Amino acid sequence: MARYVGPQCRLCRREGEKLFLKGIRCETAKCAITKRKYPPGQFSWGRGKLSKYGIQFREKQKMKRFYGILEKQFRNYFRKAEKQKGNTGDNLLIMLERRLDNVVHLLSFAHSRKSARQLILHGHITVNDKKVDIPSLLVRVGDVIKSKNREKSRKFIQDNVESLKSKKIPSWLEFRQDALEGVVKQLPTRDDISASVQEQLIIELCSK
Repeated sequence: MARYVGPQCRLCRREGEKLFLKGIRCETAKCAITKRKYPPGQFSWGRGKLSKYGIQFREKQKMKRFYGILEKQFRNYFRKAEKQKGNTGDNLLIMLERRLDNVVHLLSFAHSRKSARQLILHGHITVNDKKVDIPSLLVRVGDVIKSKNREKSRKFIQDNVESLKSKKIPSWLEFRQDALEGVVKQLPTRDDISASVQEQLIIELCSK
């Protein structure tokens, strides 16, 4: 009988690559996909080849799981990306990358995007010195993201930063250790985004 792994680990194994849904655990040898690279289930070896639609759908699901968004949210982002100038796939990814929960995670304030959403919802994060409890907020150039000026908030975030100090901060963000804050220096480009998705497949699927 196949050994049970958590639902997030199963998602990574189903996609065949790491989606970093469990934060720092995904960087260690304990990661489910490192230990067992085949999909979950007793007879996963016998699954047939995916159709073109199946491949496109899998890429869309992978993007949603990576950023932790629901189908309705995804559709709203896609419609906005279509209306913007430039490549729709790039526009979509850049918007998702600008989400506050994603930025809080990238700044090492939280171990995962899910944990970052909890921090925001519980009022531990401020943007430009104003408390924000909306994980989907899109950050802008010049925004300053830091912990609320409260001992409990600062200690929780400080502990996370210390445990993730080896993590590399993206070039479009600046982390100020002394002030325990991050600044959006510029908007991200496609090259700055670590999500391993083929956005063109997603655009082809959603444009039908």
